[in-house]
Amino acid sequence: MDRGTERDTPPSRGADSGAPPGAADTGRVPLAVVVVDRAGLVSHWSSGARRLFGVPREEAIGEPAIDLLPVSGALPDIDDHLPYDDHAPCDGLGPGPGNSLDRGLGYPAAGRARLTVPERGGTEPRPAGWERPRVDVLWWAYPLVGPGSERLLVLAADAEGLHRPDRDDGPRVERIAPGFALHTDFPGAEDLARRLPEILPSMSVDESARIVSQVLELGYPVLEFSQNDRVPVTPDWGVARRVERRARRERAARAAAAGRSAPEDPDDEGEDLEYAAVRERLEFLNEVSGRIGTSLDLSRTIGEVSRAVVPRFTDVAGTYLREQVVAGEGFPEGVPDTTTVWHRVALEHTDEPGRWDDVVPVGEAMPFPAHTPFFQCMTSGEPVLVPRIDERLGHAIASQFDKRDIRPLITGRSMLVVPLKARDVVLGFMILLRHPERAEFNDMDRVTGAELAARAGLVLDNARMYTHQESVAETLQDSMLPHIPPRMAGCDIATRYLPGTLLGRVGGDWFDSVKLPGARTALVVGDVMGHGLHSAARMGQLRTAVQTMAALDLPPAQLLRNLDDLARRLGDTYLATCLYAVYDPIAGELHLANAGHVPPVLVRADDGRSELLDLPTGAPVGVGGVPFEEVRVRVAPGDRLVMCTDGLVEMRGEDIGVGLAALCESAAHPAASMDDACDTIVRALAATFSKAGRGSRKDDVALLMARLRGIGPGDVAEWTLPLDPAQVGRARAAVREQLHDWRLARLADPAELMVSEVVTNALRHAHGRPVTLRLVRGETLLCEVDDDDHELPTLLSAGPGDESGRGLRVVSTLAREWGTSRTAAGKSVWFELTLPRR
Repeated sequence: MDRGTERDTPPSRGADSGAPPGAADTGRVPLAVVVVDRAGLVSHWSSGARRLFGVPREEAIGEPAIDLLPVSGALPDIDDHLPYDDHAPCDGLGPGPGNSLDRGLGYPAAGRARLTVPERGGTEPRPAGWERPRVDVLWWAYPLVGPGSERLLVLAADAEGLHRPDRDDGPRVERIAPGFALHTDFPGAEDLARRLPEILPSMSVDESARIVSQVLELGYPVLEFSQNDRVPVTPDWGVARRVERRARRERAARAAAAGRSAPEDPDDEGEDLEYAAVRERLEFLNEVSGRIGTSLDLSRTIGEVSRAVVPRFTDVAGTYLREQVVAGEGFPEGVPDTTTVWHRVALEHTDEPGRWDDVVPVGEAMPFPAHTPFFQCMTSGEPVLVPRIDERLGHAIASQFDKRDIRPLITGRSMLVVPLKARDVVLGFMILLRHPERAEFNDMDRVTGAELAARAGLVLDNARMYTHQESVAETLQDSMLPHIPPRMAGCDIATRYLPGTLLGRVGGDWFDSVKLPGARTALVVGDVMGHGLHSAARMGQLRTAVQTMAALDLPPAQLLRNLDDLARRLGDTYLATCLYAVYDPIAGELHLANAGHVPPVLVRADDGRSELLDLPTGAPVGVGGVPFEEVRVRVAPGDRLVMCTDGLVEMRGEDIGVGLAALCESAAHPAASMDDACDTIVRALAATFSKAGRGSRKDDVALLMARLRGIGPGDVAEWTLPLDPAQVGRARAAVREQLHDWRLARLADPAELMVSEVVTNALRHAHGRPVTLRLVRGETLLCEVDDDDHELPTLLSAGPGDESGRGLRVVSTLAREWGTSRTAAGKSVWFELTLPRR
């Protein structure tokens, strides 16, 4: 850390150093910080470097580093260009000049040099014998890795600043390493442990203290040249041995026992930097945390986790998840074993494109045997560190990949396998690999990897839970929304359901269609007030009630009255709007009733104009005490009826009239199909509110469109049968003749047999009015028999000796569908036969 960049005074240079009093006592020594890019040019020159070397920043940036720095061996061939007089390695600091570093720096180096400060400024004459000042410099050079262009970090300090002139005991320069965490008992450690839970989620104070202790004990360094800019550095820099630390502390204890002051320990000068070391590691973790979990989409989250660690922490990252997690199912239970299937869901690397794709493709699923590090990680829930993958382990891992040799990709690399856990259950794991020429993973990386994986596991679990809940919500919504056939008797139907938000796939909007006697169809659109699962549950109850009452063939107004009574009995929260329409394709009529709902739009086929049907609005069901009125509207073949919920036409801050006008206009647009017509309406309404600056909709949308094709007189045949048993024969003959006229002779035999049974029962139970027989040729062949008896027949089990009960059994066996319903005059029994393909 450049302690002297912006605030500190220049380092001491003898008696007139100008250093702050007690600088050596405080252990704060200003550092010069220089960053060199891959071209060997200076890209960063701190103010501390300006003070130490006497070169202004504007003159240093972009200049060759070999012309400015006293770093021998740090850059190729730098020995021939060093601007200093003599240099010597600093004892105990590793390789110095001439120690096989002239190939370029591949690992940290350090040294000591006496530098002549270049002359800058005026040209006034100097006194005889005057020489330019020289400074004794300690320097450290660290190789940089990462995606940036920076390749070398150089730290330098004035050696005089590390020596107290008033003391002559102890060496002038002892083993010194800037920014290393050498002690766990530094001031502020307890405070850091208390604050760590604020940074790391779901962590107690005890856990944070343990992590702080590990971080400090392992000695992860931080090198920071300003308050805002961090330099990515190789993590494997080495630290002073713990034996040496213990020896220094023992010397200090002996000195204190003898009544003497302990000699200055240069390592204590790094205590200020130790806190920064921990802080940098935590900031890195928090930076990664900020890059993952930006959405609840599982696949996107998986990609973010992989990209967060490559290339800064590792060169290859493969992510594996359990099958239940990938499928969006419930939380996986139990400890994984050799039968557990793991899906490779992501692979990020810095190798050339395509190198890994064929050998380890994303999407592959496989188990892992017990002898692999992956199995050890998934079963123990702890990171597994392999410093280098040797030939034996490489062969063991490669054996899992049938007919693919993965050994060239992994052998010689350092590997770290970290578990992705949530709630103490392993959801997956990540395989991290470093290139052979990069520093091996070490214990500090193990700690970092474990923390990264813990955070990633929480994020993935959140995404998994969301995916699971979304799947449950979609299943619930699908189960509650009907699957309406596109063609019903005399009409074509298309629908759309759009959730208001991605986080709320279920809501209270619904649509439905119900087959009614007489080839009629009931069309329903409703909206339960509120959102979410509670509204969806209430919607399901009301929809079921509407279906049940519609099957009783209740008139629209009566049905809404009954629904209103039911909603009030269910509770105060059962408030809903509902629009109920019955289409009679034979009569060419619509019968409608409204309970506080958006009015429907009718598009006329003859001239293409559209209009909002003027219906009595009524009140929402559940209010009570409000009458509902029925309206009859004449329609022609080809007319279209559009019914929707208010989420389509209403936007907060905008008059609903704007949305209704846009609905009428868009509904009138010609379309190639019913589905295209629905899509046109949805897009047009979205564009209308977008232009008005109202943003996107927040409410659910249910849309139902019906093209009213009608059933012409030529497709309907009707007979009135007096109450005479002889009419059964007449009915059979009439049906056979009509089916031949319609070219449906293949249906004559079953139709004749079933008509005989149903007409016989009607004649037997009728009270005085004639029996009506009707055939309707539509999507199916419909046969209806009406009489004035109000008692509905039931299907009975007829034994060999029973004289009754066989008629409906025959109908149930031969008919595609059959049923009974009450009418105003009595009852109706009907059955359908499938039309033969033409």
